[in-house]
Amino acid sequence: MNTIPKKSFAQKWHVKAIVWTVIVLALFIASCSVTGVDVGVFLTGFNQFMQIFYEMLKPDWSYVPFTVQPIIQTIQMALIGTLIGSIVAVPFSVLAARNIVTNPAIRGIIRFILNLVRTLPDLMLAAIFVAVVGIGPMAGVLTLAIFSFGMISKLFYEAIETIDMGPIEALTAAGATKTQVVWFAVLPQVYNHFLSYFLYTFEINVRASTILGYLGAGGIGELLQRSLGQFRYDRTAIVVIGTFIVVVVVDTLSNQLRERLQ
Repeated sequence: MNTIPKKSFAQKWHVKAIVWTVIVLALFIASCSVTGVDVGVFLTGFNQFMQIFYEMLKPDWSYVPFTVQPIIQTIQMALIGTLIGSIVAVPFSVLAARNIVTNPAIRGIIRFILNLVRTLPDLMLAAIFVAVVGIGPMAGVLTLAIFSFGMISKLFYEAIETIDMGPIEALTAAGATKTQVVWFAVLPQVYNHFLSYFLYTFEINVRASTILGYLGAGGIGELLQRSLGQFRYDRTAIVVIGTFIVVVVVDTLSNQLRERLQ
């Protein structure tokens, strides 16, 4: 008697699975039709993809010395951009926190600015700064600084809104100024959060700087763009391997530091 409900449940589960599979396939086909995506083009060009992949399996190891300096430049771009954006983000985060700034007009303006910054795509910023300051790492640093500012500001003011209000009320009652309250009661409570967000954003910027360099914003991305433009996929493999090693090392060190902060 106990086997009948199990079969009934299994049958219902299979029916639901079939229905959802049909729905997903229908949505996929409809989306391809609306957007003009031709899956057949990918299938017909798969042989070319495999040819490129085959050439990348034979890296040009003599190209390694040429990637060292651009990789170092990529890390420097990510570090400087993250540092600048983080420093600028601190006062904006304090002004955007609901429990620190009670004036809704001021808080609304600050949050509007932060939301506006976060809506700007990195690639668009990189293209603009390359046009303004020219090709080179300066454009990448400015792009990463703005991205870091928008991201850390959001995370930081949300952390500030969760702090214990006791020290703030005590200092306020003692006659402390707003600056003293922020310095002695707010920042000590969110210091570890801030460092964690800094490291997390730095991880993201190391990856992003590779793509930004492809647009001419300096770093290893310029070598990637050059090797692809010259159809030297053996050198592209060296760039990819170097980038992968850097990302893994940075992620590992950052994760260890964040764990210690917690």
